[in-house]
Amino acid sequence: MGTLSTTNRTRQTLPRVAFSRAHSLALPSYDVSLVFVTEREAKKLNVSLRKKTYVPNVLSYLAGEKHGEIIICPAEAKRQAASFSLSYPDFLLFLFINGLLHLKGRRHSSIMEREERELLARIVSRRT
Repeated sequence: MGTLSTTNRTRQTLPRVAFSRAHSLALPSYDVSLVFVTEREAKKLNVSLRKKTYVPNVLSYLAGEKHGEIIICPAEAKRQAASFSLSYPDFLLFLFINGLLHLKGRRHSSIMEREERELLARIVSRRT
């Protein structure tokens, strides 16, 4: 069974989100590091990792055979949540699921989008 570690490098208080549930459903055998970063740090990482100059909402990459890192920029996520018809906490979870699926080897497609929404729905429905 893999592990999930979380680090908040922002000054924001983050909402409680079922990241560990998503991890156990999507990628249970991986060790995953989830890091929340500022806009400045997200942009800097996007430049160094992907040669892109914008602030990303999420970045993910493998750091070993069964170890990956997911980096989320909460400020960018908060700005974008409504455009995805999600609350801020649910959008943070959606971004984490997106990162997990990329670590699993999925590429953006209608199949991946369906898998993201299905996982999100399974987790969110358990809260109510």
